[in-house]
Amino acid sequence: MDHVVKYYEIFDEWGRLDREPVEFIVNAAHIRQHLPSSGRIADIGGGPGKYSLALAEAGYEVTLIDLVPRLVEQARSRAAELQLDQRFVGFHVADARDLGQWPDEHFDACLLLGPLYHLQNKEDRIRAAAEMNRVTKKGGLVFAAFMSRIRHLTTSILYPQAWKPNHTIEGIDSFLESGIFDHHDEGRFTGAYFAEIEEIEPFMQSSGFACEKLIASGSIAGGMTVEQWDYWRMQGDDVYRKVIERIVTAAESPYILGASSHIMYIGRKMEAV
Repeated sequence: MDHVVKYYEIFDEWGRLDREPVEFIVNAAHIRQHLPSSGRIADIGGGPGKYSLALAEAGYEVTLIDLVPRLVEQARSRAAELQLDQRFVGFHVADARDLGQWPDEHFDACLLLGPLYHLQNKEDRIRAAAEMNRVTKKGGLVFAAFMSRIRHLTTSILYPQAWKPNHTIEGIDSFLESGIFDHHDEGRFTGAYFAEIEEIEPFMQSSGFACEKLIASGSIAGGMTVEQWDYWRMQGDDVYRKVIERIVTAAESPYILGASSHIMYIGRKMEAV
């Protein structure tokens, strides 16, 4: 995982969520809709803390966990700046595949919005999902992010020079067969695993979770430009709020899952058989 740490020690992950606001808006709304009014939450792979801070502000007791020391320190610093650090149990550098410092059934809910697609080896993904299951209380909610293989095919065909080796048909065919992508250009997006949409629910079920919903994190507005967002903002706060509501609701449609680069799985830990 050294390549993942190296990439995120430089990449502006907080800025990405600002530049691509739909993903955060949609995910955050659906997370809040499903969570109970209070509880202890683990943000596993939480990066600079965008989701953690929103949950802390809403009154939840949050533990942020990430593999990248720089991102953990960013989250700690932002929490202090916003005077939300008292809502955090801690900020920890740890691997999603080994959450051994936390006991079984410790959290009421867990977020895993990154590690599963950064783990290219299936056994590693199984370990990360199993660890999330272990530390989640029975009946507790989990939110896990996946990246869509069919969407990345679209992106590769549209912007081939930006996604080498998918600038060749051989590269595309290899990617489609394995779901594994490693960027040929130094400093570009770290290697990842892109899932087939139909494999998400069975994978999570085999890890002990029952699916409640799949959410297209990009909804119907993932490609909107700044100018297009500005048009709706200029219509006034009430209209803009209603547009956001429509975008959040549309994210539940199963017909747009393949158009979204990120998909959020919402499920519950099942009772042991």
